[in-house]
Amino acid sequence: MVWSYGTSLGVVERVSSLLKHMLVWSLLLIAAEPAFAQSSVASGAASIKMVVLGDSLSAGLGLSGPDAFPAKLQKALKAKGIAVDMTNAGVSGDTSSGGRDRLDWSVPQGTQAVIVELGANDALRGIDPAVTRAALTDIVKQLKARGIAVMLCGMVAPPNYGADFAARFNSIYPDLAKSYGVRLYPFFLDGVAANPKLNQADGMHPTAEGVDIIVKNILPAVEAFLGSISKRAS
Repeated sequence: MVWSYGTSLGVVERVSSLLKHMLVWSLLLIAAEPAFAQSSVASGAASIKMVVLGDSLSAGLGLSGPDAFPAKLQKALKAKGIAVDMTNAGVSGDTSSGGRDRLDWSVPQGTQAVIVELGANDALRGIDPAVTRAALTDIVKQLKARGIAVMLCGMVAPPNYGADFAARFNSIYPDLAKSYGVRLYPFFLDGVAANPKLNQADGMHPTAEGVDIIVKNILPAVEAFLGSISKRAS
């Protein structure tokens, strides 16, 4: 049976339990960073060049371009007075290994920040978590070596591959964030997964309203992420 993030009510309890632990560490990181300067647009400050490296969840499968996550995030940041030059580098169907293989041309020179949203397809296909961990590790290491700030968006394994698979997969994101000192947003689909009203008919991809929820939930973390870049550049 093909498992869907959008239709299994059983995953809600698993996600909630996992998030209780992951969110504590993530929120501590957020609190440690200053808020981003709200006057960056008004003062004429240069836009931060950001790339969202992801799969169909960020590419906006089934949605119009303006309804995709990167576009809506850019709009929300602009409303906060934060100027971002956004690139949507989401590729539908991509795995973490695929994202690593296209990293050089997906993240051009001059990029200052990357939000990494990969791993959902790895989990749904039952790819060995060791393979996913290695690919995401390579992505983080290569971006950091280029002096690019990284924000890692976590994903949660479906329940149909068993507890061992879930434990190995779910630990990847907090482990990498801690080991490499990158910001972690624990679960990209927080508030949207398992809610049929916020997912398309396939039960896997958010509707435009679902993307709105994702953006609303992740926005404080992105503001703090960009704030750390602003502080480093000053």
